[in-house]
Amino acid sequence: MAYSTISHWLATEWTDEMETIAREKFVPLIMSVGAQSVQMIRTGELTFTVVTDYADEAAAQTALARIAEIRAKAADELPMSMTESAAGGVFASG
Repeated sequence: MAYSTISHWLATEWTDEMETIAREKFVPLIMSVGAQSVQMIRTGELTFTVVTDYADEAAAQTALARIAEIRAKAADELPMSMTESAAGGVFASG
């Protein structure tokens, strides 16, 4: 069964440079630890959500420690913080 993680983030500013860093640095980092896909979705003026999909829960669990490091690195390098996260098995998709 596919497995997804979702994290919600709040930034103190938003720039084109931040979007470029997300695309060119953080998406590849997340993919490199076993993600099948990553979507960074702007949900408000200073908020966004990251949806990461894995083949199964085992793949997500294997990536968990590295994902925590990537999230900490993002919060350290950019003016933002994670406000909430969730994860679970995908039971329906289209």
